Amino acid sequence: TVLTALYAAGGVTERAEMRAVDVRRGGKTITTLDLYDYLLRGDTRSDIRLETGDVIFVPVHGTRVEVSGAVVRPAMYDLKSGEGLGSVIRAAGGFRADAALRRVTVYRILPAAERGSSPSGRVAIDVALKPVSGERGAGPTDDPLGSVRVPTLQLEDGDSIVVDALPSMGEGYYVGIAGMVMKPGAYPWHPGITLRDLVLLARGPRVGADLKEAEVARLPEDRAQGQLATTLRVPLDSSYLLARDSLGRYTGPPGVSVAAAGAPDVTLQPFDNVLILREPGFDYQRIVVVTGEVRYPGTYSLHTKTDRLADVIGRAGGLTPQAYAEGIRFVRRESGVGRINVDLRRALQDTTSRYNILLQPDDAIDIPEYEPSVKVTGAVNSPGSVLWQQGRDLDYYIGAAGGFAQLANKGAVSVRYANGEVRTRHRTIFGTSNPRPGPGAEVMVPAKDPTAPHTDYVALFGAIAQVLASTVAIIVVATKL
Repeated sequence: TVLTALYAAGGVTERAEMRAVDVRRGGKTITTLDLYDYLLRGDTRSDIRLETGDVIFVPVHGTRVEVSGAVVRPAMYDLKSGEGLGSVIRAAGGFRADAALRRVTVYRILPAAERGSSPSGRVAIDVALKPVSGERGAGPTDDPLGSVRVPTLQLEDGDSIVVDALPSMGEGYYVGIAGMVMKPGAYPWHPGITLRDLVLLARGPRVGADLKEAEVARLPEDRAQGQLATTLRVPLDSSYLLARDSLGRYTGPPGVSVAAAGAPDVTLQPFDNVLILREPGFDYQRIVVVTGEVRYPGTYSLHTKTDRLADVIGRAGGLTPQAYAEGIRFVRRESGVGRINVDLRRALQDTTSRYNILLQPDDAIDIPEYEPSVKVTGAVNSPGSVLWQQGRDLDYYIGAAGGFAQLANKGAVSVRYANGEVRTRHRTIFGTSNPRPGPGAEVMVPAKDPTAPHTDYVALFGAIAQVLASTVAIIVVATKL
């Protein structure tokens, strides 16, 4: 067939005429194919079977125009005689959903005699589209295309047709809403849109929204003083709510004040920004977890934002006889703070103590049982746990663990107490400060880096001796002068 022959020939070139491919037999044209029938509509009825000696002639294109913008298939299109603007837009698949459907611009190359001093040599033809009225016989010269009629306009070779798209949200008129709503953001503005319409578009207020008033920021009428916006407070009411039962009653959480219906609605202007405020003092329940050696371990909700450690321990029934208060593990998950060193006994004895800290959501408090041992780890000869004894110092527990290993860094020994506090041994010219381990503590002995350079104390002391000898000699000579 004609199409298979064109495929076998590698297709047509960019200069080919797509609308009039001739098939010649015996020196006569027996049929003319419009390739758009096949390419755009899949119609192969005109694709005849070839015979020996047939010639397929593809001429150079005639009138060709470009279609771009908000159409389904923007491309270059060949036109038949008599086809106009509506025909080529239809060949391009019609208008996209976001086409503006108000005007179409045709850029036309002027004849050489009419170009004058114009650097582009083109003229823009603005074509207004008309909505389909539904009346019979309306606009006999117009070409109906979807919901609009395209005026008849004969096109010329080289014309460029641009179909405008609707502006994006950032370019067109919009109104914005932020704050305590389910879907904050920007929404298209249209004449008559009200504050209630916008709140419902944003899927209603969130729990905790202040339903008494909202703030609207509006473009100022006078910018002489550099003002960017003017703000006004406008009333809200319960008709803004979506959370209702079958009887229309509000089904939100208790304690949230809801104004009655009847507040006057507010018509919004382009570029208004609405802020739905948060109700003062509103907050969800704050949860803390208390585990371990208390009478009633569990998950507790704080009564107020000023609840402290001693308050929740009291609500948990206090400590059991087996509780080891010095070993409290207090972990704050908020902002990734982690473990906090707390002196629980002082917090319980003196509620004004700094250790009676304010509680935050998701705090975890664990009170362990009494652990009468000290764990020794790191660079010791026999790491393990040693039974705690009253009055014993740091060296006792290191010795009980076999003493320091060869690579032990003796000056950096630290003790982690059961409540998470860490103290490190300090050596000064006045002596050594040794932390004293308590029950449940861990003694950590770090190891030296074997690859690090070490100090040659023999050479160091020799150099110091030479300096001292030289100094003494100088003093003796000076006294004899």
